[in-house]
Amino acid sequence: MIKADVHMHTDFSHDSDSTPEEMAEGAIRKGLEVICFTDHFDKDNMDWGAEDVFDPEKYFEKMVQVQEKYRDRLQIRIGVELGLQPHLGSFYEAFVKKYPFDFVIGSVHSAERTDIAQKKVFAGRTDAEAYRVIFQEMIEDVKAYHGFDVFGHVDYVARYGREREKEYSYQRFADEIDTLLRILIDKGCGIELNMSGLKYGLPFAHPHTDVLKRYRELGGELITVGADGHRPEHIAYDYDKVRDILAECGFKYYAEFKERKPHFYKCLQS
Repeated sequence: MIKADVHMHTDFSHDSDSTPEEMAEGAIRKGLEVICFTDHFDKDNMDWGAEDVFDPEKYFEKMVQVQEKYRDRLQIRIGVELGLQPHLGSFYEAFVKKYPFDFVIGSVHSAERTDIAQKKVFAGRTDAEAYRVIFQEMIEDVKAYHGFDVFGHVDYVARYGREREKEYSYQRFADEIDTLLRILIDKGCGIELNMSGLKYGLPFAHPHTDVLKRYRELGGELITVGADGHRPEHIAYDYDKVRDILAECGFKYYAEFKERKPHFYKCLQS
């Protein structure tokens, strides 16, 4: 099993009540060697609260304490998951430069200035119509700001439609997804294999293997692995499937970030 989970949340995120210590202990129980905390920083998500973001100074103060506490048992890195929106490009550029993050995920949680999980963007639209609107806004998001290391959960929008994955496939949205992937590859940004799709009952992790294969076909090589856990029991979720997914999609290496630099490991090594 891969021994690193580099996407997880604590009570610094609005949607988790788990302490960093609880998540670290959970990772140790799962046999992990490396974790990265990537708490949400979704500025201007109006459904979460216009300023529902953590205090970076308090975040680093706490996480450095936890790093030291577990230094002999677990490698802990400090990251962030940015909630991208087209108008936030300059803000995030300055924010990321200001703090010594190990790893930065750029994710899309909002479309048309509303939280996708609240499903307002689906009102008056079919699932497929809403998915297309969201994918198109993702493209605008990464055009506005691409100073992150990997793009998070590419197709997580399939969780929220009325029929969920039934109106979603790579083939149906190939134009939008290819455009997104090409921008990421051109800018040197990777993507993640996010196992939470399976946790939420979808028949695939994020993104779907068709998207992973297409990313690889287009020349994409930079991929990280995380379970997007918000509770200890979700750490390394379904990690027994990770190597098979990566191998099926043509990946020989996965990456872990430290001080914003990728370190590559063979998918098949123990």
